[in-house]
Amino acid sequence: MQTIIIRKVTTEHINELQNIGKLTFTETFASENSGENMKSYLEEGFSLKKLKEELMDENAEFYFAEINQEVIGYLKVNIGQSQTEIKDHNSLEIERIYVLKKFHGKKIGQLLYDKAIELAKEKNVDYVWLGVWEKNLRAIRFYEKNGFEIFDKHIFQLGNDAQTDILMRLALN
Repeated sequence: MQTIIIRKVTTEHINELQNIGKLTFTETFASENSGENMKSYLEEGFSLKKLKEELMDENAEFYFAEINQEVIGYLKVNIGQSQTEIKDHNSLEIERIYVLKKFHGKKIGQLLYDKAIELAKEKNVDYVWLGVWEKNLRAIRFYEKNGFEIFDKHIFQLGNDAQTDILMRLALN
């Protein structure tokens, strides 16, 4: 297997980020959602304007997973007020870990996850949390395998569809 590189994303990589974001989100969720809702979410959630704001946010970080300079997945983490829900200064949110389908089962997600935990420890937070769609059983199993426990749920709006995300947490201390 080729060497996988995890590297921080900067604003100069915004187009690559938009491409991998749209592609992996589509691969993961298109079969379970209407085309209209997917289109609405992709246009809004991955607009260059929104991505630039996120990349400029000092409390948010993106990382690419690459093989041979090809972006094959990415990670987004948030701290402080940039967290989507829990604004606890003692926590880090894993907002996104997405990997291209053809690389599933090759431990790329685990490498991105490990990077998130490394960042959480560097920032000396007490716990890591995330939201995962209740129908994304593969992701739920992945996080459970890594020690996460369910603690709540919330609504994730995909277009006009209110979906339930399961909130999961991992204590670090």
